[in-house]
Amino acid sequence: MTTRPAPLQLAHLIVDAQRDGRELEQLAPELMPKDFADAYQTQQEILRLLDATVAGWKIGSKSPTGHIQGSPLPSECLFASSTHFDRADFGKMGFELEIAFRFGRDFLPRAQPYSPDEVLNGIESMASTVEIVTSHFAKWPNIEPLLQLSDMLNHGALIVGEFVPFNPEFDFLKPALKLTFDGQDITPATIGNPAGDPRRLLPWLVNHHTTQGSTLPAGLVITTGTYTGVYNPPSAGRLVGQIEGLPTVALTVS
Repeated sequence: MTTRPAPLQLAHLIVDAQRDGRELEQLAPELMPKDFADAYQTQQEILRLLDATVAGWKIGSKSPTGHIQGSPLPSECLFASSTHFDRADFGKMGFELEIAFRFGRDFLPRAQPYSPDEVLNGIESMASTVEIVTSHFAKWPNIEPLLQLSDMLNHGALIVGEFVPFNPEFDFLKPALKLTFDGQDITPATIGNPAGDPRRLLPWLVNHHTTQGSTLPAGLVITTGTYTGVYNPPSAGRLVGQIEGLPTVALTVS
């Protein structure tokens, strides 16, 4: 596939902003992504410019039947639970408590899409995660959705709890959970993933790779969207996420 000049130029702007610790203001109209293909090409070019190895994916949807989209996650953006972060490293910062999955098998390229049963039978393990969401654009979150997708879907970092064997009987729609910041309960009144059952997102990710001639390898950390909305920390502190049935995940911001 030939990459258009605009996604290449946009990727350079995003990477330069990331390296310089600054935010992008108004973009020239010709640099705006025109469709999903532009946005995904921009992601791939960002990875190339960073010489990054993909260690995971974030995927999500705005509703139980809505369009699914995602972004690869560079290995340097994945961290173990209880990692300390410097607030100054993020222009904007929000926290999302999520569930991640790992496959125990590779999904090889083929013309026929993998069925939901084939994909779900490949799940090996699951874990709690906290995603730090951020942006390289000054007007975020009030920017075009395709621009957010181009910017690695607003990804800053992923803090990954301990993985445990996959439990198909787990309550993925309304899990019991608690989120605290510096000991204060910040659990929202309404709990739930906008996508509904996040497992429905996984076949899209597999087929996004395999029908385009790429393998989705075993072992990637695949985080699947927030159960708690976005929490914007008012200060430095410690965030702890507890999802019943999964090990706790935590991080500290100073």
